[in-house]
Amino acid sequence: MSQRRNDEGEKFKVRPSAPKNRGQTFINSVIRQANKAGSRARKAGGRPGARLGRGHVAARFAGQSLTPNARRVTIKTRLVNLSNAGKRSTITHLRYIEREGVGRDGQQGRAYSALSDDTDLADFEQRGRKDRHQFRFIVSPEDAAELEDLHRYTRDLMQRMEQDLGTQLDWVAVDHWNTDNPHTHIVLRGRDDQGRDLIISRDYIADGMRRRACELATEWLGPRTELEIQHSLQQEVEQERWTGLDRTLKREAEDGLLDMQKLAEPHLKRQRLLLIGRLQRLRRMGLASERQPGRWEINPGAERTLRSMGERGDIIRTMQRAMSGRQRELDVFESGEDASPIIGRVAAKGLADELNDRGYLVLDGIDGKAHYVALPAKVDLGEFPMGAVVEATGVGKVRAVDRDIASLTEEGLYRMNPDQIQRTLNTPGRDPEDVLTSHRRRLETLRRAGIVERLGDDVWRVPADLPEQGRQYDRQRSGGIAVTLKSHLSIERQARAIGATWLDQQLIDGRNVGGGQGFAAEVGSALQKRADFLVEEGLAERRGRRVILARNLLATLRNKELAKVAEGITAETGLEFRPPADGERVSGIYRRSLMLTSGRFAMLDDGTGFSLVPWKPVIEQRLGRSLSAVVRGSGASWELGRSRGASIG
Repeated sequence: MSQRRNDEGEKFKVRPSAPKNRGQTFINSVIRQANKAGSRARKAGGRPGARLGRGHVAARFAGQSLTPNARRVTIKTRLVNLSNAGKRSTITHLRYIEREGVGRDGQQGRAYSALSDDTDLADFEQRGRKDRHQFRFIVSPEDAAELEDLHRYTRDLMQRMEQDLGTQLDWVAVDHWNTDNPHTHIVLRGRDDQGRDLIISRDYIADGMRRRACELATEWLGPRTELEIQHSLQQEVEQERWTGLDRTLKREAEDGLLDMQKLAEPHLKRQRLLLIGRLQRLRRMGLASERQPGRWEINPGAERTLRSMGERGDIIRTMQRAMSGRQRELDVFESGEDASPIIGRVAAKGLADELNDRGYLVLDGIDGKAHYVALPAKVDLGEFPMGAVVEATGVGKVRAVDRDIASLTEEGLYRMNPDQIQRTLNTPGRDPEDVLTSHRRRLETLRRAGIVERLGDDVWRVPADLPEQGRQYDRQRSGGIAVTLKSHLSIERQARAIGATWLDQQLIDGRNVGGGQGFAAEVGSALQKRADFLVEEGLAERRGRRVILARNLLATLRNKELAKVAEGITAETGLEFRPPADGERVSGIYRRSLMLTSGRFAMLDDGTGFSLVPWKPVIEQRLGRSLSAVVRGSGASWELGRSRGASIG
């Protein structure tokens, strides 16, 4: 047997085979392993579409080195469909993030990119005009103040994203230092370096980018110490907002009930005393209760309540900063039809939601209070200059025009008939054609909203509950709040201005708006100065303590201002000024708009002359095109669709 083994051993020869997977790169190995992991995830009920787009592989590997004491970074993301957002969405957002006061020491924000510390935002906007979409990020490291050089941190982060996504990225960023937590706004074009649409995996957007940011912050500053972690959590115990401790309690609870034995588990051991302290705090706030020893019930609405309290706390701090120590009762203007209108001076303005460009105003009201007003979506803060006079009202009542349309509807059909309008609607002194114009304008608006249907010229299918649907549409579009600019001039400038001012309207109405404190007292003083100015101009006279105003005061002041402005336009263009008479129809090419003391006006050029017509926001999209309008008093009805007679008053 021994001899046989030796013989077999002598016959044995090593015969190595050819190397397997020769030339395989590391990344191919990574991708194969990631695909296997993805397959397992799908079998386990993974998120649909998670692997669609760039970065889905990197998202699975990002953050593997992160430990519980890694630095924390919050990232908010918004994907903007540019065709839906509108032509000015990008430049408006860029202007917001680069506005005055957001830089260090209250300086204006400065945009930068991968290669430049002073990027031309207009050029960036121009490059992206044909993009289908755009990414907007807010990157907020918890320890941003310690990072110091946010420019370099952002560039390093975007460089890692380029490696993860496999393409160069075209982006601009602006650092904001005007809050307690410094942060960076990043606008990323939706194109890759080959000019194709840039599609980023949902997993990367949700987790991968944040993990890369956490890795980078931890590399720069080192891991958080136990003392830092404990100090951060201790601050959360007493806060009146939704905190990380609250998220832990919610995660560990089952059907709203938390068994205290869970807090003794190893992964919660470090936080146990803090979580107990948070439960006690929630009980004092009425948001938690101990149903039986060792079993706590958390109020189902606790998260919503705490988030609202946090937002309100932020609002109060914003208002206190805006009033700069001036004593005012603070109030938050609530939307709804029962909300009392408020008038005030713009004392501060800013973005309540920087990612979605939703603004706010702080008004120093004539009622002696300071009011916080959240602006409806897509309202441009630039419309409300500092010191301007603004009115905020609640939206929610049924419009009279909707009731009139409903009363004229028969068997679900509305037909525009001047004779029927005159018979059905009691409108003495009002031209039925004017009523038809307002109906047509409203129906066109509701058609675009999908509420009514046009069947032919001046024939519409109208739902039976049109007034209620119209009310809901108005409320949804405005957020329940309508904000109107009464004058873009401060009351100090209005006192001696040529033109029809808000102060003039108060003098005519005889409202008792003076007296009191703050803005109300300043209004009283400004009214006296305005009365003195009108007397000097021969537009008023004093009889004892009374001031008698000239007839048609507003029209006279408005016409004086228009005549003065028209002189400058004539000198510039050589065109003749043709002031329209009341009820006259004027036509021409819309050349530009002018913001005057009496309001905003559009210049219509007919080739040999021009007219100045009260402006409406809807015509701004038709700059450079031929328009027509019928002027009535201080307003105008603009004709936007001549073939169908569409107009807006």
